[in-house]
Amino acid sequence: MLCAGSVRQKNVKNIMLKNILDACGGALGYYAIGFGVAYEGGTFIGTSGPRFFLNDYGNYIDFFFQFTFAATAATIVAGTVAERCKMGAYLCYSIFLTAFVYPVVVHAIWNGDGFLSAFAEEPVRGVGMIDFAGSGVVHMTGGATALVAAIILGPRIGRFYDEDGNALDKPHDFPPHSVALQVLGTFILWFGWYGFNPGSTLAISPSGYGDVAALCAVTTTLSAATGAVSAMFTDTLIGFISEGEAEYDLSMCMNGCLSGLVGITAGCSVVEPWAAVLIGAIAGIVYVFSSKLLVLLKIDDAVDAIPVHFFNGIWGCIATGLLAAPRHTDLAYGATNCGLFYSNANLLVNELLGVGFIILWVVGVMTPFFFGLNMLGMFRVDPLEEKVGLDISHHKGAAYDLTSPDQVDVDVLAEKRATAHGKETFADAA
Repeated sequence: MLCAGSVRQKNVKNIMLKNILDACGGALGYYAIGFGVAYEGGTFIGTSGPRFFLNDYGNYIDFFFQFTFAATAATIVAGTVAERCKMGAYLCYSIFLTAFVYPVVVHAIWNGDGFLSAFAEEPVRGVGMIDFAGSGVVHMTGGATALVAAIILGPRIGRFYDEDGNALDKPHDFPPHSVALQVLGTFILWFGWYGFNPGSTLAISPSGYGDVAALCAVTTTLSAATGAVSAMFTDTLIGFISEGEAEYDLSMCMNGCLSGLVGITAGCSVVEPWAAVLIGAIAGIVYVFSSKLLVLLKIDDAVDAIPVHFFNGIWGCIATGLLAAPRHTDLAYGATNCGLFYSNANLLVNELLGVGFIILWVVGVMTPFFFGLNMLGMFRVDPLEEKVGLDISHHKGAAYDLTSPDQVDVDVLAEKRATAHGKETFADAA
C-alpha cells in the first residue's frame, strides 16, 4: 500500500506485482538455499544440512518466521527503483538477495557459528553484536542494496535533468498518486512491526520471555511515535527558516514513523523506554537530513527507502551500542555487557564492526551484480516505456479505469432530463 500510494498512477500495477513477487521469490529462494546458508553450521556460510530445501527439517515455523524477514529485506529495494526497473532484473536481484546475500549477513550475526554472533560460545568482547530484530541484518542489507541499485540505475526521467540532459535548477518532485494508500501502508507496517520486534523473542512461555516481548512492544511504540513527530517538525522548522512558512508534510511524518521503527529494531529488547524516545527522536532527524542528502547527490529514491532503512539501520545499530542497559542485556542475552552510556565500549565496537561488515559485503557483491545487469541491457526500461508508464507498457493496461462516458451519450441524457422536466412543469401548471 505504501509503495502503491507513493508512485504515480501509471505505475501502480507494476509496483504491486513486484511486491507480490517479493513474497514469492523470497519464499522459493529462501526455501531452496537461503535458509541453509543462514543457519546451517559453517564459519562463513552453511554448506550442507537439512535446512536446504527443508530436507528432513521438521521445525517448519522456524523457516516460516525467518522467511518473512528475508522477504522484508527484498521488498525494501522495490520502492527505491520503482517506475524504471525491468521486471527481469527485479526477479534476478530479489531471488539473489534472499537466497544468498541476505543469508550470509544472517549467518554472521544471528547464527551461533557467525563471527559477530551474540549467540556464539565465545562472542567477540563477551557479547558479540546485538541486533535483536534486524536494524542491520534486515534493514541495512535491504537499504544498502537499494542504494547501489539507485546509483547504477539512475534517476527517473525529469527528476534531476531536462530532456537535453541539463541539470534542473530545482529537482522535480513527482507527487504520490494516493496519500490515503500511503497512510494505510504506514499503519499496516507499524502494526506488523509488533510481529517483527516482540515476535523476535521467538517464545513467550519460558520464564522472562514475556517480559522481553513486552519491553519490545513498548520501545517499538515509543520510538515510532517519536520518530514521526521528530521528522515532521524538523522538516517544518527547516521550511520555516528557509521559506518563512510553517507547513506540515505528511510524507515526512509517515517516513519518520518508519524511521523510528527501523531505529529501534536492533535494540528493542535491551534499551529503556526513555532511550526508545531518544532513539526515535534522532531517527526522525536522521531521516530528514539523509533524504535531503540523496537529493543533493542526485540519487533518486522513489519512496525514500534508503533514508528510512539504510541510514536508520546504521543509527539503530549504533544506538544499541550506546544505550543498551545491562539489566536488559542480561535478560535477553544472558550477558551483562552494555552500551557506552553505561561506561562500556565493547558493545559499541561490535556494532560498528557489524555495520562495516554489512556495508562491505552488500556493496561488494551487489555492485558488480547490478553493473552486469546494466551492461546486458536488463536493468532499465526503454525511455518511451518509462514515459508512458510501466502499467501500460508491461502489464496490459492501467491500474485504474479512468475512461469517461461518451460525451454524446451525456448530452442525450441531459436533453431527455430537460424535456421531461419541462413536461412535468407544464402538467403542474395545468
